[in-house]
Amino acid sequence: MNIRAYPTDPILVIDDEEAILLSVDTILQLAGLNNVLTCSDSRQVMAIVKQRNPSLILLDLNMPQINGETILEQLTSQYPHIPIIIITGRIDAQTAVNCMKSGAFDYIVKPVDENRLIASVKKSLQYSELHLENQVLKEQLREGSLKHPEVFDDIITNSPKMMLLFSYIESVATTSQPVLIRGETGTGKELIARAIHTLSGNPGEFIAVNVAGLDDNVFSDTLFGHVKGAFTGAESGRSGLIERAADGTLFLDEIGDLSHSSQIKLLRLLQEKEYMPLGQDANRISRARIIASTHVDLWELQQKELFRKDLHYRLRTHRIVLPPLRERKEDIGLLVEYFVHNASKSLEKAKPRLPQELFPLLESYHYPGNIRELQAMVFDALVQNKNGILPLTVFRNHISRAGEAEGKLQQTDMKNGVVVGFATPFPTIKQATRMLIEEALHRAGNNQTTAATMLGITQQALSKRMLNWEDEH
Repeated sequence: MNIRAYPTDPILVIDDEEAILLSVDTILQLAGLNNVLTCSDSRQVMAIVKQRNPSLILLDLNMPQINGETILEQLTSQYPHIPIIIITGRIDAQTAVNCMKSGAFDYIVKPVDENRLIASVKKSLQYSELHLENQVLKEQLREGSLKHPEVFDDIITNSPKMMLLFSYIESVATTSQPVLIRGETGTGKELIARAIHTLSGNPGEFIAVNVAGLDDNVFSDTLFGHVKGAFTGAESGRSGLIERAADGTLFLDEIGDLSHSSQIKLLRLLQEKEYMPLGQDANRISRARIIASTHVDLWELQQKELFRKDLHYRLRTHRIVLPPLRERKEDIGLLVEYFVHNASKSLEKAKPRLPQELFPLLESYHYPGNIRELQAMVFDALVQNKNGILPLTVFRNHISRAGEAEGKLQQTDMKNGVVVGFATPFPTIKQATRMLIEEALHRAGNNQTTAATMLGITQQALSKRMLNWEDEH
């Protein structure tokens, strides 16, 4: 199996001592940073940088031919976007200050502390990736077009909000940083995660797991695996999903439901890129990119101390918020046509005609279950289709049932102190009823049948109320 190079662009290590180059290279390789170039001749540095465009440079100051301070000045003037970490035996504060003023990202004194080096390198790479992401995003927003629209073919939309998200996704997909996708149930979070994986170019698999309801032991075994004899019944070792997703993507769905102890283990995985299978003492390096999703607001969970603040910040390096279907109603027509076509094909039935009243009715609904709910409604209607016309009654009944269920919830909320606000002066029952009817008619495009469905009354009852208005004048 081909192991993916990480980072994508190499880390360039410059030092005239071969022993130092070997030592730094070994430290980086053991930390999973396997794309490393070394250079012992300072005269070759600028040519190498021009040819390979490194993501990060580790630079010694004390070298023959051309010293490190001169190289630092040349690099920061010609390649200001490349972070440079100085590694040197000098320990005086003035040298450190001069290097930082000249544009160095960090300063490490020999002998090199492994933990200090790895922490600085990872922080520098994150900076480099974010810089690249911002450049790509600015370019795409300027051009107003997608470079790989085919990746989003499974996401049916004409929504400007979604198109803007697609541009952002293209810009962050190739980085190694975590992505947090937030959206209500049924908005297509896994489809977005798969699109990110495809755009990343990572050769490994896309592995998805719903972590809701997993206790800590099951979570650890599922993600990290175990060795033989790790617990009673472990008669053989088993690889975890982290290993299966090597050089690919691990998608953690419903991350907001993760237990506190599991959150700590996930945080270490994200920070150090290390994990430990159950029953094993040695750490392993993770090569999987993490994408997480949730339908809940992690900020609220964080305030209630149900979700770790440090894990939240680590997960949301890149954050995508999917709009609910009620905020992209221009897509309803497209989605209905798509679902009707697919359902007709799977059921081996002729494609029915769509009644004219269907779309005003659907656009008046707020879809608590989003796209998944619309898909279920269309499938149910097509199953019941008998005369070649998609039956409106299926949609009306579904919307009415949903309204009744929500009405009960609202009554419960009012008992708990949640009340509806009214303008001043307080309206009479007759005025409030008329306001409701007028708003329903407006949302339904003046279709009385659709408005009646929204109001939970029959079309005849609505007509009678409107006739009474005319009698009053």
